[in-house]
Amino acid sequence: MQPVTTELFTAADYREMPPGPPYYQLVEGELIMAPSPNSFHQEIALNIASLLKRHVTQHRLGKVWIAPLDVYLSDVTVLQPDVFFLSTGKLLLMRDDGVHGAPDLVVEIVSPSNGRLEMKRKRPLYAQHGVREEWLIEPELEQIHRYDFSVEVAKPVRVIDSHETFETPLFPGLVVSAAEVFQR
Repeated sequence: MQPVTTELFTAADYREMPPGPPYYQLVEGELIMAPSPNSFHQEIALNIASLLKRHVTQHRLGKVWIAPLDVYLSDVTVLQPDVFFLSTGKLLLMRDDGVHGAPDLVVEIVSPSNGRLEMKRKRPLYAQHGVREEWLIEPELEQIHRYDFSVEVAKPVRVIDSHETFETPLFPGLVVSAAEVFQR
């Protein structure tokens, strides 16, 4: 992904843009456009969102959303995670134009065009602004990199392969099967 311009934008500038597509994200004042994801990317996003939504709804833990929906982290950073979760206590952050603050969980799915952005630029911003956990999905490797920002920002607390399962304190009682995440 290449920056659209070198001029720095603010969240106010971003809000004045016409609705997409194309879709943009504002990363530290830099406006970045992304091409549409491929079909496997979308299947993964839908699989994760469905899995989380069932559990979150059943246990009244909060709400799950999918992109494109803006997450306003600061006046110069507005991101669109592929999937994100707000716990019940954070639902007040949701407004008509998106979330104004840090979700509890963000899920980012790496595409050939966005790998550097997802891995190098967005993760530190999520951690800095109070996101508790990130799942970085590597479709080509069929791996889930689970980051717990209270433990470590730079490296995952666990890398889950396609045949493994994992749990997180964000969703008590939920066992996530990587095979279900990567199911086509």
